Amino acid sequence: MSLPNFRRSYILQQIEKLGSVTVADLANDLDVSGMTIRRDLDELEKDGLVRRVHGGAVSVRGRSNAPPFMLRVTQAVEAKRAIGSFAATLVADGDSIALDIGSTTLELAKSLSGRRNLTIITPSLRIANLFINQPDVHLILPGGIARPGEASLIGEMTRQAFQGVFVDRLFLGVGGIDAQFGLTEYDQDDALVKQAMIKSAKEVIVVADASKFGKVAFAHIAPFSAIHKLVTDQLPPKPILMKLNEARVKIHLAENTTQHQ
Repeated sequence: MSLPNFRRSYILQQIEKLGSVTVADLANDLDVSGMTIRRDLDELEKDGLVRRVHGGAVSVRGRSNAPPFMLRVTQAVEAKRAIGSFAATLVADGDSIALDIGSTTLELAKSLSGRRNLTIITPSLRIANLFINQPDVHLILPGGIARPGEASLIGEMTRQAFQGVFVDRLFLGVGGIDAQFGLTEYDQDDALVKQAMIKSAKEVIVVADASKFGKVAFAHIAPFSAIHKLVTDQLPPKPILMKLNEARVKIHLAENTTQHQ
């Protein structure tokens, strides 16, 4: 990671944790000048990731604002790698799979390197880039509107593309997993694409680390009854676990590969 990206990732982490930051504190933490921090904050504001205020910056987050990818990719890294590695064992050579966007599905995609005769459809440009030159992978991009920062495709064209295909299994990322509200996502357009992906799949597998438990994002994706498996790093809290069991969702714990039903 380049120094500017390292600093900006740190700034986003601090804003996520504290809600606001000051130029003086960040300059001290990162041992750089206030001018450097101001440039970083200006760039982050230009990307819509923070809001500049006098002397610093504040969060722009709400239920409809996902944590930026630059931040998510630095969080729960080991858990996401374990989840991705385990989820990859659920894929057989010759499968057709849909890979959702997100930092956890990106780790899964990395773990699929070397698999043979896979058909992969994904709205993630980052994931597509991993497979673009692999001769044993039949890669399909659904088209649509490109989302800056997220490097993904959304919109009616994306949604319709999934309505015309049928895959063996979908690996789905989510913004929140809640006992009452089920699976939710920050962006409404993203949620609509996910719903189409779910309908296109014979088997739906959610990949999510424990930080998603108990969170409710802006847009509803689906109830637990729409999914078949959850690959995670910790058992969910009891209310969520009970609802998952009622929906007969099989839970795989990535850290020790223990399966709970």
